[in-house]
Amino acid sequence: MIIELVSFGYKYGEESGDLVFNARFLPNPYYVDSLRPLTGKDKACAEYVFGFPAAQTTLQLLKKLVLTQAEGFLEQGRETIKVCVGCTGGQHRSVALIEALTKEIEAAGFSVAVKHRESRAWEQGAGN
Repeated sequence: MIIELVSFGYKYGEESGDLVFNARFLPNPYYVDSLRPLTGKDKACAEYVFGFPAAQTTLQLLKKLVLTQAEGFLEQGRETIKVCVGCTGGQHRSVALIEALTKEIEAAGFSVAVKHRESRAWEQGAGN
């Protein structure tokens, strides 16, 4: 089974998937001048996002939900699950959550395919 993890920006249109989550409730790094040019793959931006307990809780809940569904779908013979996380512009919060979720899902033994639909992260190969 491959779990597809996609970050996206709502201002560019919604993304469809088996599970779609909205990260816009988290504080936005865009409004911090030093973080604005970064993406969620950059250490400083990810640390800002996960500096809020709600982000940590969300990550753990997402992990549990995705793994529970993956195990159930695997038993049914399903080959892929698509999980999408969106924020306003698809640069910061959604990317940070997808990157962290990728590590959690891979550690559980599943194959992951990651796509950052809007993020400069895929263009830059960013991440410090």
